[in-house]
Amino acid sequence: MNTQLQRRSFFLVVVVSILLLWKRVESIRFDLESGHTKCISEDINTNSMTVGNYKIVNHNEGHPLPDSHQVTVRVTSAYGNNYHSSDNVKEGHFGFQAVEAGDYMACFFATASKPSTTMTVDFDWKSGVAAKDWSNVAKKDSVDLMEIELKKLVDAVQSIHEEIFYLRAREHEMQNLNKSTNSKMTLLSFLSLFISMSVAGLQFWHLKSFFQKKKLI
Repeated sequence: MNTQLQRRSFFLVVVVSILLLWKRVESIRFDLESGHTKCISEDINTNSMTVGNYKIVNHNEGHPLPDSHQVTVRVTSAYGNNYHSSDNVKEGHFGFQAVEAGDYMACFFATASKPSTTMTVDFDWKSGVAAKDWSNVAKKDSVDLMEIELKKLVDAVQSIHEEIFYLRAREHEMQNLNKSTNSKMTLLSFLSLFISMSVAGLQFWHLKSFFQKKKLI
């Protein structure tokens, strides 16, 4: 009885943890001065869907944003490939399926203006399960609330499963890198020791020759 209760408790904790991980999606708001750049990175797995929405916040509602409040946006992969580009805009969005694993960078370049101004950018970046449009899924498949929550949970589990394999692959890469670095450091240490002993031998031979010429020994 206690064993079954422990298993149910463990299962409940896992489900709650998955839901909490899935719901950890926050909008980023930051200030950007004209003529400056702000970059934000996101670690994305291969074949993961990612979507982003950005806009310059209008603090004076009812009035249009000034022409100086414009940004140029670039989204690139860890290998430098460009996935989104937009020049001198006040708002925009992007969406793509990552074909490369690693840190993707979204950079915002504020258009230079005189006098210098500071604008506020609202940026929402979602990846994996959080990037899926569940409202359209519900309408398309005609499912009820319980079914859609189960679909969310299944996708969250699959996303975490893929994340675990991705982390294992990264760990394997780091282990190989550490082994390679240790081997190179060992070789370098032996090489340094050999050079030091060679220099010491040459110095000893030189001093011995010098003292023999001076007939001191």
